[in-house]
Order: sequence, then structure tokens, then C-alpha cells
Amino acid sequence: MTNFSIGPGQIEAPGQVTTLIDLLPNTAMQDRSFPSDFVRVLAPALRHAASIARSLEGRVSNRPKAGEATAVKAALTTADTASQEALLVPLLEHFPQVKLEAEEDTPSVSRFSKSGDAQVVIDPIDGTLRFYLEGKGPYAVMIGLAIGDRYEASLVALPREQLCFDAVRGRGARVRSKDAAIKAVTLGEPTGNRILVSHNLPSSAVERLRDLGYEVAAAAGGAISVASLIPGVCAGLRLARENAEGVSIRGRIGALISAEAGALVMGATAPFPSEIRTPAPALLIATTAETLAHLQDALSTIQD
Repeated sequence: MTNFSIGPGQIEAPGQVTTLIDLLPNTAMQDRSFPSDFVRVLAPALRHAASIARSLEGRVSNRPKAGEATAVKAALTTADTASQEALLVPLLEHFPQVKLEAEEDTPSVSRFSKSGDAQVVIDPIDGTLRFYLEGKGPYAVMIGLAIGDRYEASLVALPREQLCFDAVRGRGARVRSKDAAIKAVTLGEPTGNRILVSHNLPSSAVERLRDLGYEVAAAAGGAISVASLIPGVCAGLRLARENAEGVSIRGRIGALISAEAGALVMGATAPFPSEIRTPAPALLIATTAETLAHLQDALSTIQD
């Protein structure tokens, strides 16, 4: 079992070994090292899961889950299950007392706690049908740590782009590129004019953005949530009107990373909520105030 740092005011008795298990679930909110330890442990697992997903591209078929309302929700491949287990095995080893909200029903899921302050949310392949199987744009591998009702640590990988992002609330964001160098994300001037959008964004909004001079491309929600951090991309626009919650809790994992990197993170008309279950029909990510205004202008063209 991995040992973790002792927080301020905690005293370790001689011969006593304190691990993160000892701090969960009752004191998770008080342990300031928890989110950082979570990222430290899960970052290598995220890279492994992303590598699995990438290596299986074009070699797996869709095995739809029964009982789902749409083909998008039903889409499932062996890459989804293998990637999820690559995340769950180290998660279970180091943090067995967290609650788990996982996308797929894989062997390790039932071994986690059913209660507690700390919850881990996983999407092993975000965009399985349209973006992984059909290759219509970037897909993502995501895992987030929520304490109480907000994300305190987030990790998002874009396997095709060979990028892995992570962030801890209040401590900035980092990126690991294909050359394995890890560095802090410093958001500067946009390096391109591409905007990543939901596959179902109405044509009126797409055309407005194109009229404003942008290149518009569809992407999975996880990629949209870190859009401004991707080379050549200046913004992201996620619209989710198919249910009451709007953007799902999985779709919000990357918003913390963008915010910690200095991007503008907004809902349709107000700041995007930090609480993971507060309804939010849209997620806007932008590098500049001008681009954010253009995203809002595009949304204004959509008829209810």
C-alpha cells in the first residue's frame, strides 16, 4: 500500500503507517493532499488506459448494451471495458473506500464503497460510437475525483492527439504530450481558429460560427471540455438538451482542467456551475472574451 503525506496538525505515532485509506471517507474533505495524491496515482493509469484505447482502434466492434435509449448510449467495445479496468485496478489498490460512478459494468466495479464523501467518476472512452468507432473527431478517456459536490481533481486523455491533461483545484493544470514531458499549462494567444462542438449542435449555430471565420469540427464532450488547451483549437461548445441535467457529470470532468489553465468556462448565460449535479444545458470553453462572445452569439441562433 502506498503511503501518503500527513496533513497539517496530524501526528504519526512511532511505528504507525498512515495511508489514504485511513483518511477516507470521513476526513476526505479535510485532507488537502488527497486530490494531489489521486492525480499522482491515476496519471500513469490514465496514460495506460489511453494507450489501450488507441492500440485497439479499428480492431474492435460495437457490442451494444441492452436497454439503452439511443445507439450512442448503447455503444460498447472491448476497448471500453479494458480501458476502464486499467483505471480501476490502481484506483482500487490505493483508494478502495471511494464511491464509484463508472460508465461500464466491469469486474472491479462492485468492490468499491457504496457511500462516502469522495466519489470517482470514470468514462473509459467518451464518444465510443461517433468518435472512437466512426472516427468523426477526438474522443477522450476521463476520470475525476469529486468531494462533496464538486470536482477537486480531474484527468483527461486524448489518445489520438497523444495528450494527457490533469488538474487539482487551486493548483493549476498540467499536460503531458507525446514526448512524455510534463509541464504546466500556460494559456496564451490562440494557436488556431478551430472550435470543437457537439455532434448534434444545430446547423444555425454551426453556420454562425463559420460566418464569423471559425473552422468548426465535431468532438466528444471530453475533448470539448479541454478544447482551448489543444494545439490549433481556440474554443469548445457543448450543447446537451436531451435531459434535465444537461451536460452530464462525466462531461464536466475536463471543465476543472480548463478553468485551472486559465480558460474562460461558462454556461449558456452564466458561469458554468462547479457543483457536478447542478443542471447546465451548455458548456462553453474559450481562450478569449471575444471568442466566448461568439460562442454565445451562436447559441442565440438556436430556437427552443
